[in-house]
Amino acid sequence: MSGKRIVIATFGSLGDVHPAIALGLGLKAQGHNVSIAVNEFYRSKIEKEGLELCAIPPEQENSDPAFIDRILDPKIGYQTVIRELLLPFVRETYNNLVKATKNTDLLISSDFVFAAPLVAQKTGIPWASYLLSPSSFFSLYDPPKLPGFANLPQMPILERFLNSVVLQMARRTTKGWFEPLRQLRHELGLPPGNHPLFEDKYSPSLMLAMFSSVLGTPQPDWVPQSQLTGFAFYDRLLPGQKLSDELADFLASGSPPVVFTLGSAVVRRAGNFYTESLEAVKALGCRAVFLVGKKEFQNELPSLLPNNVIAVDYAPFSELFPNAAVIVHQGGVGTTAQALRAGVPMLVVPYAFDQPDNAARVVHLGIAQKIPRSDYRRDLVVTSLRQLLNNSTYKTTAQSIKEQVNAENGVQLACNAIERTFFNSAN
Repeated sequence: MSGKRIVIATFGSLGDVHPAIALGLGLKAQGHNVSIAVNEFYRSKIEKEGLELCAIPPEQENSDPAFIDRILDPKIGYQTVIRELLLPFVRETYNNLVKATKNTDLLISSDFVFAAPLVAQKTGIPWASYLLSPSSFFSLYDPPKLPGFANLPQMPILERFLNSVVLQMARRTTKGWFEPLRQLRHELGLPPGNHPLFEDKYSPSLMLAMFSSVLGTPQPDWVPQSQLTGFAFYDRLLPGQKLSDELADFLASGSPPVVFTLGSAVVRRAGNFYTESLEAVKALGCRAVFLVGKKEFQNELPSLLPNNVIAVDYAPFSELFPNAAVIVHQGGVGTTAQALRAGVPMLVVPYAFDQPDNAARVVHLGIAQKIPRSDYRRDLVVTSLRQLLNNSTYKTTAQSIKEQVNAENGVQLACNAIERTFFNSAN
């Protein structure tokens, strides 16, 4: 089979972009010519992996603190991203994707690339879609553990009814957000379509659920073309990147540390996360690694740290996490996936988006504890970490789940599904 031209369109932080790169590298390894359509900010990373980049808006990162605060607000975060960051550029995104997919054999997109279904419908190009976390399915049988959703596990029929009410309210509340998309559909001569957050994000041909079965399994109300693959792992800032010598020496010099990280998005507005975490480390006397991000994020810890603590801007999770005793993180699906892969207990501090749902799922698995963002204080952190460090059940369970996660090959299963569906073959 000759290689095909494929464009993968995505939007978001590293937790969103890394799975697209992983999938792109998997398809490239099978002989295809792959481009990633994403923010210009990621050009160097993508091109150094031998993939092409097709820039789509927004072209620059918005670093305004007030704007980031609105994005990370659990009540208005989704609305801010959709109405202020994405839809104002939906025409430009559509035009760029039309150019990027000229003479292309397949378009693959994540759920927040709202122009992708329009490109597929207008041009006739084959289209696949994917989701990275279970909450994105909005299933009544496995509802997202988010504010507003009922949680009555002993009464499933009532639970589904209440969740259906919440979903209908969410549909009505968010319908008006997408007027710019409806206008674009009208201008293109396309039918009005359905709700972009509920129905229109699903390709009618193939919907890839690119997360592990330990987080979520297919439900009766998933679209029938859904295929669960497992996580698609990639976590380098640069190809071949390893731990720094300083960090590697620290890890080798003593017992496994507690690792504190807020991923690549929440780290921009960490609040008291690092200061309270450091006080908890001092109280426990444990070793710790802090991933604090770029200097401009103003997450610097004191210049003079205890000998049992090290702070670095970034480290590949796949290299660092297996050396940890506990991982304290924000609950993004990319970070959660790497922690599951490492088989390490977690303390999750969810901020927004799918993070509360991911936190609830790993707590339910028996490998994590959770502290609400508003309650993150030294004493609670100390209490939770003591339990995670001293109760061996967390580690034993995490190791068992690690085996399940590592037995899955998300990239290969996704590539095989794509080959079968669109190119009549599977490796």
